[in-house]
Amino acid sequence: MEADGKNLRRGWTTGTCAAAAAKAACAALLTGRFPDPVDVGLPGGQRPAFALAGEELGRDFARAAIIKDAGDDPDVTHGALISSTVRRGVPGAGITFKAGRGVGTVTRPGLPLGIGEPSINPVPRQMIAAAIAEVSGGEGDFEVEISVADGEKIAEKTLNGRLGILGGISILGTTGIVIPFSCAAWVHSIWRGIDVSRAEGLTHVAGSTGMTSETAVQKYHDLPDVALLDMGDFVGGMLKYLKTHPVPRVTIAGGVAKMTKLAQGMLDLHSKRGLADLDGLAKVAADAGASDHLAGRIRMANTVLHAFEIAAEDGLELGPAIAALAWQTAAKVLGTAEISLEILIFDRQGNFVAEAPFTPTDHARPSDPGPLPPLNRRT
Repeated sequence: MEADGKNLRRGWTTGTCAAAAAKAACAALLTGRFPDPVDVGLPGGQRPAFALAGEELGRDFARAAIIKDAGDDPDVTHGALISSTVRRGVPGAGITFKAGRGVGTVTRPGLPLGIGEPSINPVPRQMIAAAIAEVSGGEGDFEVEISVADGEKIAEKTLNGRLGILGGISILGTTGIVIPFSCAAWVHSIWRGIDVSRAEGLTHVAGSTGMTSETAVQKYHDLPDVALLDMGDFVGGMLKYLKTHPVPRVTIAGGVAKMTKLAQGMLDLHSKRGLADLDGLAKVAADAGASDHLAGRIRMANTVLHAFEIAAEDGLELGPAIAALAWQTAAKVLGTAEISLEILIFDRQGNFVAEAPFTPTDHARPSDPGPLPPLNRRT
């Protein structure tokens, strides 16, 4: 990537570093030797290799450490020492995970991990399991403990405390790669994607907030790769360019949290620009007939996902209303009969949650000239 004439170097997520360290530790546990450098497979097929920054072989464990390189991204975990300790596990238990020092533990609902689980997210867990399988020959019962030097202090600079992740940082990543946070470089890459789509005569493009929603929307509409725009958090940057470089059909796809922020008027969805307003989300529910008690619970939710879960427990589906409101925010930017806009919301597993259907953006509302419809109530 380039920004202001400077090449921006990509880096590696905490999940990638933990997976590579776990592979080296498992290899040493089984053979007595640490591979150095050690390579690891990423979800996109890449295979980076890492030099070990530490290794220790004990009577019943092996530990390897890697220094995280975030490239040119201003990541608070850049330079952190990430260690994986591997022990043989209980027969039949598979790969189990443990939070070592500096890795947080989930204490509140609304996250992709259960309460009491180490904050090692689902994709890094999959990467770690795959890395161990490469050296274990199919033997699958291991305990993996991830530690981060000074992780408790690093976590103070993150949102973990607010989310109820206590004791350290989270082990994160969906692609395994850290893309430098350069607004100009990223937005320009979106524009070039639009240019290519138009040059190839495509009539439908989709901008997604992340890999899960991108995979889901591609499958939902059977789109070619060239139709997929790496929108990320930059909804506004994509829409403003599309207004002057139109494509007939545009889909915006994302998860419940990002789409709630769009529904609340945000066109830059990065966490540094602000969090979703749970008071506003509670009002959406109340306007649709939610009880004061339910609206209060939504207002006090830990996360947007938690709020959606609370509403669902009471029979309310927040997705359709949020999709409709997100459509209104995005349509105001486009505002032309030349472009029909669709909003798709998916969950963390890529399952469909809700939609606002394709409607020309010179309309007031998606396929509905009247008042915003109430939330769907499940029976």
